[in-house]
Amino acid sequence: MRKKISLIGAGQIGGTLAHLIAIKELADVVLFDISAGIAKGKALDIAQSSGVEGFDVDLTGTDSYEDTKNSDVIIITAGVPRKPGMSRDDLLGTNLKIIKEVGLGIKKTSPNAFVICITNPLDVIVMALQKYSNLPTNKVVGMAGILDTSRFKYFLAKELNISIKEIDTLVLGGHGDFMVPMPNRTTIGKKPLKEFISQKKISTENLENIVDRTRKGGAEIIKLLEKGSAFYAPASSGVEMAESYLKNQKKVLPCAAFLNGEYGVKNLYAGVPVVIGEKGVEKIVELKLDNEEKKYFNKSIEAVNELFNAAKNIDPSLK
Repeated sequence: MRKKISLIGAGQIGGTLAHLIAIKELADVVLFDISAGIAKGKALDIAQSSGVEGFDVDLTGTDSYEDTKNSDVIIITAGVPRKPGMSRDDLLGTNLKIIKEVGLGIKKTSPNAFVICITNPLDVIVMALQKYSNLPTNKVVGMAGILDTSRFKYFLAKELNISIKEIDTLVLGGHGDFMVPMPNRTTIGKKPLKEFISQKKISTENLENIVDRTRKGGAEIIKLLEKGSAFYAPASSGVEMAESYLKNQKKVLPCAAFLNGEYGVKNLYAGVPVVIGEKGVEKIVELKLDNEEKKYFNKSIEAVNELFNAAKNIDPSLK
């Protein structure tokens, strides 16, 4: 019997997720949206490409949580996207209301699902979602680090004019302006990035610009699109998490996960490397951070904490 993935929100990310999941034949797909026509239209459109692509999965669109019942995986993109000049934080009030409804819907219909949240502001929304749905913390995660890491890899590959496959790196912390790209843990063809700096293949200044561009990666795309925000790369990142769970791949992926003392952080979601397998988040991989990395990571945690306090002021039930 095929697995079932429900996508909450049939916007640009939702539609792209559905298409990628279908092509990979990961699971049957239910596209949920309060606008039933959009969900049904996209599901039908993607389904009609199956004869060309040769995939064999069912795709349905709906505006009823009942149709998402007993999902194996739920990926949430529902919410208002950022507009030019808008910070992720500005989204908080609107998207908290939406995520509360989603959390209660999941609790009722799919209490055993592995839930991936993509809605911004990510770290706080995933934390609120876990509280609203009351699902175990190992089954509720946020997609951010994979996307931020992929952006960092892409910018480095372009700067060094090498294949992106040669780069191994990661980005930690909250998904915002204080995220923590890790140049000191970056290898190019298994050689440390600092070797490339000492050989003058990349300047310290250019590396700093890449780190800054990574932090502002989403805002750059929003500015270019003018209407809407990134959707192809976020969808690819969400699918990687779902696949690791469904296929028990036990991949080490940077995700917004619940920390209970790891990295000196308690009762907070933040971006760290985790092992994703059939039990959800099976392990938090605790890296030994150097002083500089720790400083930036703690700064990122402060920003997440501050925003979560703002969320608790908006909705006291989160306290």
